[in-house]
Amino acid sequence: MSARIYITSIEGNSGKSSVALGVVDTLLSEAPKVGVFRPLVRTHKERDRILTMLLKHSRSQLPYEDCVGVTYEKAHQNPRQALSTIVEKFKRLEAKCDATVIVGSDFSDVAFPTELTFNAQIAANLDAPVLLVLGGRINQRSEQRLGQLAPRTPQELAQVADLARGHLSQTHARLLGVIVNRTDREKLDETVSAIQKVLPEHVPTWAIPENQLLVAPPVAAVLESTGGELVRGSVDLLDREVLGLVVAGMSMERVLPRLQEGALLIIAADRSETLLAVTMAHEATTFPTIAAIIINGDFPLSKDVSRLLDGIDSSLPVIRVKTSTFDTVLGVLRARGVISQASPRKFDIALSSFHTHVDAELLRSRMQVDRGTVRTPIMFAYELFERAKESASHIVLPEGQDDRILRAASSILTRKIAQLTILGEPGSIRKRAAELGLHIEDATIINPTKSALLPQFASEYAKIRKHKGITYDQAHERMQDVSYFGTMMVQLGFADGMVSGAAHTTAHTIKPSFEIIKTKPGVSVVSSVFFMALADRVLVYGDCAVNPDPSAEQLADIAISSAETAAQFGVDPRVAMLSYSTGTSGSGADVDKVRIATELAQQRRPDLPFAGPIQYDAASDPNTGKSKLPGSRVAGRATVFIFPDLNTGNNTYKAVQRSANAVAVGPVLQGLNKPVNDLSRGATVTDIINTVAITAVQAGMSAAEPTTPTAGTDAHD
Repeated sequence: MSARIYITSIEGNSGKSSVALGVVDTLLSEAPKVGVFRPLVRTHKERDRILTMLLKHSRSQLPYEDCVGVTYEKAHQNPRQALSTIVEKFKRLEAKCDATVIVGSDFSDVAFPTELTFNAQIAANLDAPVLLVLGGRINQRSEQRLGQLAPRTPQELAQVADLARGHLSQTHARLLGVIVNRTDREKLDETVSAIQKVLPEHVPTWAIPENQLLVAPPVAAVLESTGGELVRGSVDLLDREVLGLVVAGMSMERVLPRLQEGALLIIAADRSETLLAVTMAHEATTFPTIAAIIINGDFPLSKDVSRLLDGIDSSLPVIRVKTSTFDTVLGVLRARGVISQASPRKFDIALSSFHTHVDAELLRSRMQVDRGTVRTPIMFAYELFERAKESASHIVLPEGQDDRILRAASSILTRKIAQLTILGEPGSIRKRAAELGLHIEDATIINPTKSALLPQFASEYAKIRKHKGITYDQAHERMQDVSYFGTMMVQLGFADGMVSGAAHTTAHTIKPSFEIIKTKPGVSVVSSVFFMALADRVLVYGDCAVNPDPSAEQLADIAISSAETAAQFGVDPRVAMLSYSTGTSGSGADVDKVRIATELAQQRRPDLPFAGPIQYDAASDPNTGKSKLPGSRVAGRATVFIFPDLNTGNNTYKAVQRSANAVAVGPVLQGLNKPVNDLSRGATVTDIINTVAITAVQAGMSAAEPTTPTAGTDAHD
């Protein structure tokens, strides 16, 4: 029987969806295939938002139709028959999964007064322990403002928990644990203590604090709720959350002091001077950046005002509505903030809050999750991020002008994967991040051309490259380049590693490393690997990005470095030295190169299993491997695949990536004294996050091993 859990509440507005997201994410680290089931949905005509979000995050590839039970209407008409249908559909789904998260109803059906009892009956019939979610906020309309509700006291929450426990007990549903969501941040411990007094000792209680950003509506939701029209600005900024509301009915001088980060301003269409002033303030580094402007009323903007706004060329969204100020405010307050993949910052905060305040290991153990030997891409990523967090490494990102870097930085900082320094002009970087609704407040931002570190870095570079005739003035100029500056930060210990390449060539990224950081002692060549995360395991491919046609000696180096990198990231290295023939069946210069490389690698590292020359099928398929190379420890079960040249490696990794739907993480550079990793110029935000995490882990392991910074080869020479 697979692990299962039933998530329900006693009322609406509890934040159950964010808890469900955290539970799914927790299970993904151990269960190869996580299913999601919604026993009750509003309708079969439209897809349930929460189920759609959770299925996408689980990447289970389960059909939506297999993951829903019955509609509210069916449950009203015949509760017994509805319950039977729910059990039948759940059993069919569960058979395909290693763990299943069941998300109860939304408590939005006012005609169903026994909703908690019905959820408890479903949980009992599915034999699924209940994770009870309590809302730390209560809906008092007099206090409601942009998704904010009045806080409950710990004693009130204890009473609610006791009431819910009674309902669950009456229907023989088992209570696994309680999560209080949106709790008053100053009363987390007091809330947990109060609730535990009314629960059995074996039932844990966790509390997650309120975070305004999770309930704040994005500008897009305000645009829809007000029925407005986007007349100016960038659609890219419609995902930014609205954190406050300012009705600018006063003069310009009175409005400017009231501006706040992330605020939405409502300005009458005939107050053109206020509109202009606010737009200019948004663009100025001396004022907060705002989320959007709504201009209301039937007054048209004059041509001169429009021309002036054109000249400012601001990306700030400006929405036009025809309603009165009062009706416009009501429209804004109707906008809802929901968690979805369209809002990565909300997603990151929800997951970070859950993992910070809920004991994931205890939750998994109470659900009795058994991962087996499978290692999925999601498991690999989870382990990677956990190890990166443990290393607490400081990574420098030289390409602060790229939106992808800023989006990745926001996720990295929110999820505490690494500490960051971003290179570029601080004012423009922070302004752009704020416009995009990103969190990079904890990052250090340095402009290399104005940094106080520049003279020190120039002196160090001139010393390192003295044998090449580099003068201090030349070094000073070169150190103003972000790639050189970032590399020197790593060399001198101001950062533990560097990730670049989203906006620069591979040569621009790694050339400074060859000159400054240099290779490890005993390593003749810098090379790369990709981690190929398949459906059930992780393989390592090298070299697919750096060396066009390595010699036998270099190929041996690449094989040893790749095996060491594999071991660093939990892949047991069994190294296949690939060729177009296996064993002694073929001959020719290319085969001989691989044969010599295999012998050299085995001589240098007799503790590692190597096989070569060997064909890919003999290396990867057990039956073929047994037939072509009997008795080999590698044939049929290789985990590290070494390609004879860049052409073969690059094409193979891309073919496997596309045809097997594998997640390719990399390229990861290896052989340098300190970690520097290259991105492709088509890198996605996820690629950047993964590469930073890998670099952080490499840095953590480097710190544990004493190195000689200037030892090794100057690979650029």
